[in-house]
Parts: sequence; C-alpha cells; structure tokens
Amino acid sequence: MTDKPAKPKKPQQVYTLLVEVGRHEGDGLPEGSTGAALMCYASGVDEAEAVRETVAILKQADLAPLDVSGYGTLDERLAEGHDIDDEEKELMQRALEENSVIVAQMTPFYD
Repeated sequence: MTDKPAKPKKPQQVYTLLVEVGRHEGDGLPEGSTGAALMCYASGVDEAEAVRETVAILKQADLAPLDVSGYGTLDERLAEGHDIDDEEKELMQRALEENSVIVAQMTPFYD
C-alpha cells in the first residue's frame, strides 16, 4: 500500500456574493415583496464552495435562492477598483474567522 503525499490544504477565503431569492412560505421577507437581493460574505476554499454553502444555508432559512453572482475575494475586488469600507472588511473577516456565511444586506423587490 502506497501512501499518497498529503495535498496542501487550500486556505479559506471570503467571497462576496449577490444572491437573488424568490418567495417561499415562512421566508421572513416583507409582505408584498416578490423576492429580494442578499449581499453575502461567504468563506470557502474556492468560489464554488462558497456558493454551495451559501445556497444550502439560505434554503435552511426557508429562502428560495434563484441566482448567485460572485464578485470575488477582497483582493480581487480591490484590484478591480471597488471601494470597500472598514465595516465591510470587518464583516468579511468575521466570515473568515467563523467559517460562515454572513448576510450583510437585504433589499426586497416589489412589482
């Protein structure tokens, strides 16, 4: 039996995700809204993992994720010229430390 060399563990990073959700019974969205956009910070070894974890957690919260747009890591966003304030950086750091998904902002949609 040959021992495989241990793969180097990829570090966790935090990704900024915009998730559009539709209505679902018990979702807690405002009455009369047709859905919402959620700005999330999610940790993962890559963006795909961050998306999977975010969708899973939102479904557990009785939300109905419809679409996810990824905006990259903090470094990627800074390289693209995004203006990121200290509060946003603190939320990203918290997501990293807690290995979690943080919903930073919710904007309801109305017809």
